[in-house]
Amino acid sequence: MSCPICRKATVADYRPFCSRRCADVDLARWLRADYAIPVPLTDAEDDPSDADDNHPPETR
Repeated sequence: MSCPICRKATVADYRPFCSRRCADVDLARWLRADYAIPVPLTDAEDDPSDADDNHPPETR
């Protein structure tokens, strides 16, 4: 198996990565939302014109 970040051989302690650095790079990508898991929209989410009707206006 190869590291998904740099393609080097993996190390058991960091599997599926080859090093702590590559594991941290992957974590940073998740935290920055570089990765996203697609989710199907529901009927309520399909019509953006109704989105503001469900929430009271913001006050400052």
